[in-house]
Amino acid sequence: MLINNTSIMKKILASAVLIAHAILVNAQTYPFQNVKLKEDERIRNLISLMTREEKINCLSPWIAIPRLGVKGTRTVEGLHGLAYSGPANWAVKGPKASPTTSFPQAIGLAATWDTELIREVADWQATEARYLAQNQRFGVSGLIVFAPNADMGRDIRWGRTEECFGEDPFLNGSIVAAYVKGLQGDDPVYWKTASLMKHFLANSNENLRSYNSSDFDDQLFHEYYSYAFREGVMAGSQAYMAAYNKYNGIPCTVHPVLRNVTMNMWGLRGIITTDGGAFKQLLNTHKYYPDLAVAAAECIKAGITMFLDDYRGSVKEALDKGLITEKQIDEALYGNFRVLLKLGVLDNPVKNQYSQIGIADTTPPWTKDEAKVLVKKVTEKSIVLLKNENNMLPLDLSEIKSLAVIGPSADKVISDWYGPNPPYSVSILDGIKKSFGNKISIMYAAGNKADSAVIAAKSCDVAIVCIGNHPLSYGLGWGQNHVPSDGREDIDRQAITIEQEDLVRLVRAANPKTILIMVSSFPFAINWSKENVPAILHVTQSSQEMGTAMADVLSGKVSPAGRLVQTWISSIDQLPPILDYNIRNGRTYMYQKHEPLFPFGYGLTYTTFSYSGLKTDKKSLKSGEELNVTFAIANTGNTGSDEVAQLYVSFPGSSVLRPVISLKGFSRVYVPEGKQVNVTIPLKADDLRYWDMKKNAWVLEPGLLKFFVGSSSADRRLEGEIAIK
Repeated sequence: MLINNTSIMKKILASAVLIAHAILVNAQTYPFQNVKLKEDERIRNLISLMTREEKINCLSPWIAIPRLGVKGTRTVEGLHGLAYSGPANWAVKGPKASPTTSFPQAIGLAATWDTELIREVADWQATEARYLAQNQRFGVSGLIVFAPNADMGRDIRWGRTEECFGEDPFLNGSIVAAYVKGLQGDDPVYWKTASLMKHFLANSNENLRSYNSSDFDDQLFHEYYSYAFREGVMAGSQAYMAAYNKYNGIPCTVHPVLRNVTMNMWGLRGIITTDGGAFKQLLNTHKYYPDLAVAAAECIKAGITMFLDDYRGSVKEALDKGLITEKQIDEALYGNFRVLLKLGVLDNPVKNQYSQIGIADTTPPWTKDEAKVLVKKVTEKSIVLLKNENNMLPLDLSEIKSLAVIGPSADKVISDWYGPNPPYSVSILDGIKKSFGNKISIMYAAGNKADSAVIAAKSCDVAIVCIGNHPLSYGLGWGQNHVPSDGREDIDRQAITIEQEDLVRLVRAANPKTILIMVSSFPFAINWSKENVPAILHVTQSSQEMGTAMADVLSGKVSPAGRLVQTWISSIDQLPPILDYNIRNGRTYMYQKHEPLFPFGYGLTYTTFSYSGLKTDKKSLKSGEELNVTFAIANTGNTGSDEVAQLYVSFPGSSVLRPVISLKGFSRVYVPEGKQVNVTIPLKADDLRYWDMKKNAWVLEPGLLKFFVGSSSADRRLEGEIAIK
């Protein structure tokens, strides 16, 4: 056998060169790697070392400079679990794809009204992101997380309602802040992951989103549509995604508010990214610029630091034509590298409290009992009891011999477009079988055959019927749904009644002891069911512990205490046109003109509560001050339960149009059976300001402030008033 020694020597030499280069890169010490230098010095040194091509490349979602030893990081979706595999066609594939913990959809997380719990959820996602980035088995470095969604759910027809935290700015802002803090951690120097919020601004319609304009005045801009984004920045987020739509006639991708408000007013100095494909939409759908070179230049001038579509040739052309300077590119990159610096990616060696996750402990987080416990807890707290006539729930298993579980949502847990692939999932049917199966007989009917459903309902003591939306297209193309009441990205709902309610009618006719479980990402106009079904529960999609949590609620191991974060209305004609962004025209509980089916903040428990002893530690508030609203909640029933106390305010003498009522505080507390707890809700003067469009500033208006405390926006238990000075 002849051996080509020359060929072998060349291969050996090439390998030696690569090894030597790797050693050299790791050994190099540049000023930007020196943790003792100031942040500004480090970032500017790094940028000064880069070639023009490297600079252009780092305007992408994969920020890395191999030549300088900067391995960098990438972006990953994380609205209710990291999408390192899952339904989306952009998710990680192959051996590096991984299951990750799947929590309830964002709208369900909000239904907990528990900011500390939300922070735990986000912290767990950050742990999994670090593990996947730092464990050699995966090595998929996705430390910039596309979450949370800070858009307002002002219209229940919005196809992406599942991604948001509801219709109220104060609640949204509180949850967004908690989510940001959970993702980024509590280290004084480093972030665990980077929170990148979506989608700035007023992106709450899917149909026509690539060219429509969301129009409203500056007061609504500051008080409503941008409020949660601002709270996210104040909580530490230094990154967000610009929306597809126009705002007051200008595409959000190039809108002056990116720089004038978020950077100059709020102090953001990080990543501002386009949405996927939004760069080319400036030309193709908005028709805002003559060519892509001009569009690229204007994006960077407006504040964009990252592009999520093919941009390199356009940026290079813009540079070549002098439409933009390399210095302007440098300023854009500054924000990207500031995020990398905060993540510890620029350090050599990397030394921060998060750098050993996945190395010191190589057990995948999603396989740990802690993940199961946390998901179950969150899911239980997200379940909303909408009706419980004659205390039908919880079920008394000593009096039930058989149970029918019926419906298309009974036997599945469905991941949504931006959700992960969970390591396991427990459907409602699975959870009921596991919890009740050794005590009573369980009969299942899928619900696609009405005869089978009716037979099962008639044959059993109690019938549970599970209906809801489908968060994926399940075989349809982009922008298509099987039924009008479904919605998702790129398509809004065309109906708010649910076709499957006919199944509920049949089951209820067959068995008066019927429980309806709504498994849905949206409110529905379930008018007939509210009137005729004895008990109704709501849970959102996608939790891997959905069935376990629901079984615990049905059995009474857990008293449900979730609260609605959107108003459920009774008829679609009560909604203004979906492109009407002036919420004063009858949108949300703050300006509603009709009696709701279920009001904002609503939810029942398995017990009763009384409120008493309302006090404030001050009689008046001045700018910058805070007072405490205190009261007692007594559990007057026979079951220990959480209660969600809510504080609403009104401004009866205001010189400007203000909401009829607006949420300004809340507290979720556990009250044992027969016990009483004292509750304190802080009320901040800064949260009572309005945006003065003449002064272009926040103003605290003197006068009378009225407030009430209750268990929903329609429940006035205790009322008071204070003076604003």
